[in-house]
Amino acid sequence: MVGPDHDAGGNSDVQVASTWRQDTTETLLFMIVTTYSGPATLILADGARVAGMASLATNHRGDLSGWSGTFRPNEASTDVRKPSGGLQLELPYEEIGAVAVTSVRKVLATQVLMSLVGVGPAPF
Repeated sequence: MVGPDHDAGGNSDVQVASTWRQDTTETLLFMIVTTYSGPATLILADGARVAGMASLATNHRGDLSGWSGTFRPNEASTDVRKPSGGLQLELPYEEIGAVAVTSVRKVLATQVLMSLVGVGPAPF
């Protein structure tokens, strides 16, 4: 019977609305993006520590193992301009994540901006 409380398939309006809300909630949770912007320390392969500022985000799907961003060191030494592998990024409270540098570009005469891709779980 089709009436105000039932659709053509015999489902009540309450069940249909509940299904719609559940699908909407799953979609919203699927698109959560986590970000971090603030002080960070780049740890080079030899253990040297370089202070600077980071701007990071998880990928658009909210997967915490997919993240990337930028790092602007306070001082741009030769080691920072041409980094090797085995790098880590440390955030406040000793949260550390492995990173790979995808590019380094000069921003000002004495500053560089490094593009990073996270390896493994995001530290934020």
